Amino acid sequence: MHQDIQEILLTEQQIKTRIQELGQDLLRDYQGKCPVFVCILKGAVVFYADMIRAFDDHCEMAFMQISSYSGTQSTGNIVVRQDVSMDLTDRHVVILEDILDTGRSLQYVCDYLRNKGAASVKICTLLDKPEGRAPGVTLEADYVGFRIPNAFVVGFGLDYDEYYRNLPYVGVLKPAAYTK
Repeated sequence: MHQDIQEILLTEQQIKTRIQELGQDLLRDYQGKCPVFVCILKGAVVFYADMIRAFDDHCEMAFMQISSYSGTQSTGNIVVRQDVSMDLTDRHVVILEDILDTGRSLQYVCDYLRNKGAASVKICTLLDKPEGRAPGVTLEADYVGFRIPNAFVVGFGLDYDEYYRNLPYVGVLKPAAYTK
């Protein structure tokens, strides 16, 4: 365990097992539909890579980068840094995201992709932090890996100022690591 981690919330094996289960859920719902899996960069890339391998049917890959965080806090200002590069008209889109926290960013992305003409937009998130929802945000994920408490977590793609993404587990970051 890394010295800045207070506790491991989810082990590498727990995550791998749940991703296989989520892959089966997506296969059940999207078999034969060739969904477009949208990765929200950078945080979701680790989860995304495992999820598309867990989906054993035709699919397409798309990438999008947005920004809304500064340190441990969401700024509420969402900026599209990289847009999807394909036509989504009449396509079934599944956003693969690392964490649903405040919900503002994902709500924005869902609306944004619907405005591009997607037939449907669903969310598959590795982590759901319901206590982190911003006031007035009622967004819920369609597929959830794990519900977690309201703590600042890192690992498996999640970061603090670009650090800790490479950890193979999800852990709670010690407050001292981000209050320096």
